[in-house]
Amino acid sequence: ANYTDESFLVFGKETRGLPRDILDDNMDKTIRIPMISNIARSLNLANSVNIILYEALRQLDFPNIE
Repeated sequence: ANYTDESFLVFGKETRGLPRDILDDNMDKTIRIPMISNIARSLNLANSVNIILYEALRQLDFPNIE
């Protein structure tokens, strides 16, 4: 995924994810965190947000972070 300063991130509930209609309407904009499925079933929401947010900020050269 390529992030810009116009990007926004949407995460669903840890137990259910995003509603199907939101996913269906935005499939070309969704991303998946790759995982080894036989080791872990899923990541919790906080860890998922950290992974994606860090990558977005990295691409933007960590704006306004000192």
